Amino acid sequence: MKIREIITTPLKINVDRRVGAVTDTKGFRFASIILLVQIRTDNGIEGIGEVNGSPDWSGETCLGAKALIDEHLAPCLLGEDPRRIRACMDRLNKTFGNPFAKAGIEMALFDLVGKSLNTPVYQLLGGLVRGLEIPLRFPIMPVGPELTADVASKMVSEGFQTIKLKVGHDPLEFDLHRIRMVRDAVGSEVRLTVDANGGWSVNEAIRAAPQLEELGIAFIEQPVHRLDLDGLAQVRRAARLPIMADEAIFTVQDALACLQMKAADIISVYPGKNSGLLNTLTIANMAEAAGVPCALGSNLEWDIGSAAMLHAVGAIRNIDVERYAADVIGPVFHTEHASSPSLLGSPGHALIPTGPGLGLTLDSGQLKLLMSESR
Repeated sequence: MKIREIITTPLKINVDRRVGAVTDTKGFRFASIILLVQIRTDNGIEGIGEVNGSPDWSGETCLGAKALIDEHLAPCLLGEDPRRIRACMDRLNKTFGNPFAKAGIEMALFDLVGKSLNTPVYQLLGGLVRGLEIPLRFPIMPVGPELTADVASKMVSEGFQTIKLKVGHDPLEFDLHRIRMVRDAVGSEVRLTVDANGGWSVNEAIRAAPQLEELGIAFIEQPVHRLDLDGLAQVRRAARLPIMADEAIFTVQDALACLQMKAADIISVYPGKNSGLLNTLTIANMAEAAGVPCALGSNLEWDIGSAAMLHAVGAIRNIDVERYAADVIGPVFHTEHASSPSLLGSPGHALIPTGPGLGLTLDSGQLKLLMSESR
């Protein structure tokens, strides 16, 4: 079996404004532009993947990833055996950076190999270590206090038991006011976490920690800049709340440095950020050896990326969704889906697909509509 062609197609996926606003550095975002990756072999098997990077997150764009894959990464793999996933990724990793582009290709390789063996991707990663239903954490962007509380109440009523509040974009007192309003709205039984996305200084994070603890916050995600591991370690030593590292952990080497410095209590992992499932597995295993649990993060993936994330959760023991609900929120936020089955399970939960490969079947008609919208 040899790789015959790799096709990349931009798609525009609308965001459901009823479940809350999505923001990035340019303001409110009402659609996701993702890149569909299709790898086809000489014996007619096709694997699918997704690229969902963003300039303010990984430094990638959909069109930039398309150019990189079409002109550079795809030619490296033509004629190669797709079953040699690690060898294929070694070829791609000679190119610096571009984690989401590499992850999109690796997803398609895993999907293709799973289909060729008639087995789910989670079996290729070692098999299931937990049940198929995964509890989810719902994120709320840095919008006004009233809207934040309203969205939190709505999502709790729809089954979410963990809410993530984005902070660090406004003055601390304003963020604390938002959190108090949410706590009053949802009660004491709902788990609240905060994510500063590196928006605080070390001193601000240390000052915020005891006040967040009083409000019943479960942990603080990425309080300081992703490059400031020393600062992250300072916050961890000073705060009684657990500290999660997210933006600080893109690569295996990032994870090793974080663990050596004891800079975090929890590490956020997911295939897109980590350049693929193999690296996510490696980071999670390293963290487990150091006694540090992992959580599943997100970059608002569409269905294909979300399916890959769910296979990772299913097979990787140290992604501790029993304690830290997963951020598989793309199926909740996006209004358009071009695949089946649905990835949503009971209220507030996602469902690991069990079909061959990633377990998704694409709807060609719906795909054509999404292609036309992206132009």
